[in-house]
Amino acid sequence: MALFLKKYDKGILKFMTGNAKLSKDTLIFDLPAGHACPFALNCLAKTSPVTGRLTDGKETQFRCFAATGEALSPQARNLRWHNFDTLRSLKVENQMVETILTSLRASKKLDKITKVRVHASGDFFNEMYFRAWMTVAKTLPHIIFYAYTKSLPYWVNSLELVPSNFKLNASKGGKFDHLISEHNLKYVEVVHSEAEAKKKKLKVDHNDSFAWAINKSFALLIHGTQPAGTEASKAMQKLRTEGVNGYSRKNKLQKV
Repeated sequence: MALFLKKYDKGILKFMTGNAKLSKDTLIFDLPAGHACPFALNCLAKTSPVTGRLTDGKETQFRCFAATGEALSPQARNLRWHNFDTLRSLKVENQMVETILTSLRASKKLDKITKVRVHASGDFFNEMYFRAWMTVAKTLPHIIFYAYTKSLPYWVNSLELVPSNFKLNASKGGKFDHLISEHNLKYVEVVHSEAEAKKKKLKVDHNDSFAWAINKSFALLIHGTQPAGTEASKAMQKLRTEGVNGYSRKNKLQKV
């Protein structure tokens, strides 16, 4: 990934662009995995910002891919904690909005950006922060914003504030999954195989396009390093044996 801002300037958030599954016209904003995920449950994992030590949650069924990345990369940890600390220091919603907007506009390539993925790592850590992003999206209607989230109470409490250019996807496996059916929220579910997805009548997204391009719920194949001996680890081994990969640089926009 290429950093837009090489220096961690105080008060400026850090955005990235490009990775194995996202097109180069997509900005990525990250926070620390687990630490900034108040409603994570089945995927909960946290990495120490100092040592990089990875710890799974008590009810973890599959390990968060982003947490694994932080364990391997001090640079990723530093960047995500810089973002987290900067945002948590702001006590007024308008300050959050202005900080996010200023940081976005600080990118020299913003005129070439068509999408912003909010949280390839982390989540909406409080309701004020959630509302701030909705306001940012309204301010930039020509850009598509999208996010996977388990912070469903914040979403449900602010349904009327979500603009049409912010595509939210409820991530199953959190503490408030019941809100998905109660409010008919679009959702994404991690599955162990394409057969499991088919059984659940969900199409598998291989390149992140379903998150922002369609309004139907979908599935993601389990990916990343999983704890040894777990069902998630066995599923990963089977996928590798079958030559199946959840994401690939070669994947193009899928037909939806």
